[in-house]
Amino acid sequence: MTITVKSTRRPSTARDAGAVTEPSHTRGTPADWCVGVVTEVKDGRFVVTSGQLRARASSAASCLLEPANGDSVACLRVAPDEVWILAVLQREERAEQVLRCHGNTRWVVEGGALTLEAPELKIRGDRLDVCVQRTQLATDSAEVVGRQFRLIASSIKLIGTVLSTVMERVNHFSQHYLRTTDGIDRVSATHIECEAKQLLRMEAEHTLVNGSKLIKARGSQIHFG
Repeated sequence: MTITVKSTRRPSTARDAGAVTEPSHTRGTPADWCVGVVTEVKDGRFVVTSGQLRARASSAASCLLEPANGDSVACLRVAPDEVWILAVLQREERAEQVLRCHGNTRWVVEGGALTLEAPELKIRGDRLDVCVQRTQLATDSAEVVGRQFRLIASSIKLIGTVLSTVMERVNHFSQHYLRTTDGIDRVSATHIECEAKQLLRMEAEHTLVNGSKLIKARGSQIHFG
């Protein structure tokens, strides 16, 4: 029996003769794409099931949304024991969305503005540093609770309708202190002392001094009238 085989190789041309064959060692690492479901999460590692494949996977640095159980994910398999989750494709509704980054992270916005919008915004951390040229805060109600509060500024201005302060002890020092009150200015205390090094002056259209037991005036000279 005679078997005749026809060759499908086309004849070489001058163009083929000048072609350069890429060396095998310069080819990229082969990888396989797959879509699976996260079935287990433990210590930052994940178990992904895709058809008959069940493999342990790690989250890629570009996948900021942390995968959770039941998520449909896109994976890249570069080795039998090396699978990377590149993106979360679908998640159940009302599930918590966690964006996780490892190490120092910085957001850089050039030529635009960064806006955060949410019904409720929370910031938690051990330390908060804010450095800006100008700050503007508008709110209907604000409350600051802390063990220590320190405010340093060259100029402070407070404008409001009612000011109420409750302190166990108040210490005040200033070079000049001016106070103007249109209505009543009343001080109630167990003991009041007013001391001036040079001059103490009290002036009014009517002045009343009332001592239930004793009124005493002492000086080298006392003038009335």
